Amino acid sequence: MRRTASPLSLILLGTGVFLLVLAPLLVTYVSPRAKSNPIDISTTTVFTGTGSYFDTKALETARDKPLTITRTVRGDVADSVSSGRAVWDVSTSVDSDETLPAADTTDSLQWTLERWVTDRRTNEPVHCCKEQPVFDGEAYLKFPFDVEKRTYRWWDGTLGSTVSLRFAGTKKIQGYEGYRFTGTVAPVRTGTRMVPGRLVGLPERGQVQAEEWYANHGVELVVDQRTGRIVNAAIGPRKTLRAPGGKTDALVLLDSPRMEFTPATQRAQVAQAGTDSDKLRLVGETLPVGGGAAGVALAGSGLFLVVRGRRSDPDAV
Repeated sequence: MRRTASPLSLILLGTGVFLLVLAPLLVTYVSPRAKSNPIDISTTTVFTGTGSYFDTKALETARDKPLTITRTVRGDVADSVSSGRAVWDVSTSVDSDETLPAADTTDSLQWTLERWVTDRRTNEPVHCCKEQPVFDGEAYLKFPFDVEKRTYRWWDGTLGSTVSLRFAGTKKIQGYEGYRFTGTVAPVRTGTRMVPGRLVGLPERGQVQAEEWYANHGVELVVDQRTGRIVNAAIGPRKTLRAPGGKTDALVLLDSPRMEFTPATQRAQVAQAGTDSDKLRLVGETLPVGGGAAGVALAGSGLFLVVRGRRSDPDAV
């Protein structure tokens, strides 16, 4: 009886070859495209801590009070699609207990509305789409994908420049381990503001162009290595006024030694980082390795059956 390759052997061989071709495609084509900043992001992070702030009603600095920073990030899907970039609108408010809830920004201690535009794959800033402010650096709302153990340039919006954040080992947040980056900002003049002279120690002068100064006691960011998502953030902002040409701070506008993500924000960031990291691992590691191994096994089995079938053919040469 004439025997040739069975349908099963051809199916096994074809499937194996398909998986062997698919495995490197997942690594070289699919995985890099999966590492892309989202355009439909909608998230809120909350920092809490204690500190001092200038009470505009009492016209004096209130000290050792609870403070809250609320940051909401929403993607502009239409502009993102048309530009091919990640266009995110960012609302940040600083509040005392008296000015909460943060949804009402009319009486916040500080409120900013910004638009950040980045390259979806590299996380580098892109200057388009009515970006405001024009910013620089490698990290702000997140780090690039595949975070490295090195120093990164982090954009500090209050400073209006980048801050060097050094790799400082690893740290677990809610049981999830991330890369830890730290840095500080020495006092630096950031602008001027017209205020009554008495607020900066010049009661004899009606209005003066006081100097605005900013410092940061310490920045600590814990970042998911694979996705670049910040799973915990802590900052220590200090904003003050000085008399024109003054060498010391005359008035504290805002000062907190440490404001940190709330436990609820940490849990939400960790959960999202874990989900996104698992997806990237699946596409970039698990499926290619598993598919490649299965491809070798199936292709080998199919080839063996094809060869054996041909050897059983009495007409085979």
